[in-house]
Parts: sequence; structure tokens; C-alpha cells
Amino acid sequence: QAQLVESGGGSVQAGGSLRLSCTASGVISGATSMAWFRQAPGKEREGVARMSPGGGFVRYGDSVRDRFTISRDNGKNTVYLQMNSLKAEDTAMYYCAAGGAWSSSRWPEYRYWGQGTQVTVSS
Repeated sequence: QAQLVESGGGSVQAGGSLRLSCTASGVISGATSMAWFRQAPGKEREGVARMSPGGGFVRYGDSVRDRFTISRDNGKNTVYLQMNSLKAEDTAMYYCAAGGAWSSSRWPEYRYWGQGTQVTVSS
């Protein structure tokens, strides 16, 4: 039984920082392509960041490229999202995903998804 569990969300002032964590358990390999997505009420799900299985390649959504950083610790089966200089428009439910094939040019499909962690930024 595969499981992804996110943590680290919360409420912060604009300009602040948060670090999200997602730990995989069950049958999910620590070497799969992993990603972070977000979705705000009334909006479509948006890709935030993705990373190759070995962690050597990353891609970011345009709106977060200079502010967010994705990383992973395969030994702990954990992926992180460091979010700096947060803006009100970053307010959303953030989800981690695993089991996708790496692509440098598109957002792939992911087999496994976490339950989400809420991020709220006030200005």
C-alpha cells in the first residue's frame, strides 16, 4: 500500500518562508520522479516543481522559478519544497506526487498523490 504524506503548511505573512516535506512509504521507490503541485479554489491544478529520479534535474513553474526550490533525500524517501518570498497568490493546497516518468519539457502523469497541505499567505 503506497502512501505520500505532506507536512509543513501553514499561514504566513507575505515575504515569509515555508518548507514543505513529503515522505513516501509502501511500494514507492525512493528513485521515482517526484513533483509538487498546487490548486487554489476555482483554479486548475498547477505544476510547481518536478525532479528527476536521481535528483540531478529540476524544472519549475514560471511563477515560482526564482523563489522556490525542490530537493529530495532518497535515503529518507522524502521530497522537499523550500518556498521563499511568498506572495498572496501562492495561497493554495499543495500536493506532492510520485511515480511519474521524468521529462524535461512537460508535466508527466503521476501515479501516487498525497492528501495535500494548506499554504495561506496574507498581505
